[in-house]
Amino acid sequence: MTPSCILLLAGSLLATPLLTPPAQAQLNPVALARLATNGAMLASATAQKNAPIQRIDPTFWWVGMKNPKLQLLVHGTGIGSSKVSLKYDGVTLDGVQTLENPNYLLVNLTIGPATKPGQLALEFKGKKTVRYNYELRARTTPQDPTKVQGVTTADFIYLLMPDRFANGDPKNDYIKGMKAPAAARDSMYSRHGGDLKGIADHFGYLKELGVTAIWPTPVVENDQPKASYHGYALTDFYAVDRRYGTNADYVAFVQQAHQQGLKVVHDVVLNHMGTQGYLVQDAPAKDWFHQWPAFTRSNFRDAAFNDPYVSGYDRKQFGEGWFDTTMADLNQSNPLVSTYLIQNFIWWVEYTGLDAYRVDTYTYSDRKFLMDWGKAVLEEYPKLGMFAETWVQGTQQQAYFARNVLPEIDGFKSNMPSVLDFQSQYAINEALTKDAGWTEGISKLYYTLQADWLYEDAMRNVVFLDNHDMSRFYSVIGEDFAKYKMGLAWLLTTRGIPQLYYGTEVLMKNYSNPDGKVREDFPGGWAGDKKNLFMNRTGQEAEAFNYVSKLANYRKTHPALHAGKYQHFIPNDGIYTYFRYSDAGTVMVMMNSNKDEKSVDMARFAERLNGFSSGTEVTTGAAVADLKSVKLPGRTAWVVELQK
Repeated sequence: MTPSCILLLAGSLLATPLLTPPAQAQLNPVALARLATNGAMLASATAQKNAPIQRIDPTFWWVGMKNPKLQLLVHGTGIGSSKVSLKYDGVTLDGVQTLENPNYLLVNLTIGPATKPGQLALEFKGKKTVRYNYELRARTTPQDPTKVQGVTTADFIYLLMPDRFANGDPKNDYIKGMKAPAAARDSMYSRHGGDLKGIADHFGYLKELGVTAIWPTPVVENDQPKASYHGYALTDFYAVDRRYGTNADYVAFVQQAHQQGLKVVHDVVLNHMGTQGYLVQDAPAKDWFHQWPAFTRSNFRDAAFNDPYVSGYDRKQFGEGWFDTTMADLNQSNPLVSTYLIQNFIWWVEYTGLDAYRVDTYTYSDRKFLMDWGKAVLEEYPKLGMFAETWVQGTQQQAYFARNVLPEIDGFKSNMPSVLDFQSQYAINEALTKDAGWTEGISKLYYTLQADWLYEDAMRNVVFLDNHDMSRFYSVIGEDFAKYKMGLAWLLTTRGIPQLYYGTEVLMKNYSNPDGKVREDFPGGWAGDKKNLFMNRTGQEAEAFNYVSKLANYRKTHPALHAGKYQHFIPNDGIYTYFRYSDAGTVMVMMNSNKDEKSVDMARFAERLNGFSSGTEVTTGAAVADLKSVKLPGRTAWVVELQK
């Protein structure tokens, strides 16, 4: 989610007043009464609005975690004046902490290594004595190899928006009590009804395409009155949005995906949350969120993060300005907020067994928090995949936010394993829309990858053609099918982990502005759709799907394309040639960005062609009999498996 998203939502956001210090504010009875009712909520979800304890976050926890410390955020009317006690073998009460808002209390625990699962009885003594059974569960992720598998260069990630992909259960299109109106497919900014079951119903389609990992945009609750479909204004850190399904449904979804050989990437937001969430409506303390005298939006200038000449105001506005009026900016420099967030994202991994995190708006978060968060999560789950959104300008800036060869800068040294590679996305678009020059056009690809020395391991970067915030690739290249195939050939053969945006494989098109149609429904995902591209594809839609499927499934079974080394040659005469090679084989990719056919003297590639006498173009099966000189058609990418 980036500034582009704000443009997509223009005209549909509600103005929200700045937070008021809880000590001065009237308690919001609506916020206090609002209780989530899905599978992960506590038994307290049946409480009345004036119950002493409304909820505790995390909603439950596990014994045997590497970090024995646990911070419980207890919420309930007047709970802050309570005295807390417990008796449970292996669990120590380290103390409690009151907050500005008397409706909150922090309870700090240590869970010893020999602690057994069970019901931890907590006693809160105030005007009344309240007893609460907090569940400690047994861990399953360390013993189950199908859980927390990570993502690797062998994967092919499919990005989709759950609300716009397929509607598997029309009964959850509207949930009584939630703030948004019923689903309305005639409005781009309303809910359309897609859900987890709709995605699961099409696992077979994704597997046929060659996908190995699914990345849905956030599935957590977004109980906002308008434009909540995208998922990036969460209102409950511990609940799946009920219009997608329950928490239990999501656990089952991950399990079913794993059974089908598909991994799950969970999209998370660290930087902000929706203003209708209970943590905003009845904030624990004023310093839980960044405050300004009047509403102040971020300047979205990530360069302020590490600019040696930056003004203090610019840096503050970038990191502490709100993303939008409905997205309250979390104050991660507050150690209590930091711990709350870290625990939440450990919770989701252990609870579901998900395989990877895609981290939204990564660059906007507090720098120390980013290092603490990454360290804590990866220490608990070293196999967990993680990649961050870094919509920035320049490879050096992008590398700064990934593990890199740079020294620590102003106290920050990124521990994020990989990033979404916006720089290569810029480069492939330029390669297919501009004439070749010394550094322009297809040469941009060469110079972008030449800068990979900045990364600890650029192979971990996630490469893509477009996403939910951008104009669709097919439109950007002028709906030129030849260029389309060139782009897909590059995506599935270049270094890194490829990611495809839903519908690209069937030529879905449109621009991000002004109407947001890059987020249209997948044709066939709803009963009664005139077109069903899950089942019936003809013409170029069928050709496009088959082309992607052919290359993606070939990539699966040929280690040179996902585990091999990468070598490229400086583009010459508008042609870019690179090789993926390993002991398992060698694949040569030649991209002709010119309109016309070009004859290529292959002698300059001798160091990679040595020992090979011929090849086969993977997508067509055509033989390449002469490796000394080839004629490469205009606007064409060849993917050639070399043979001795």
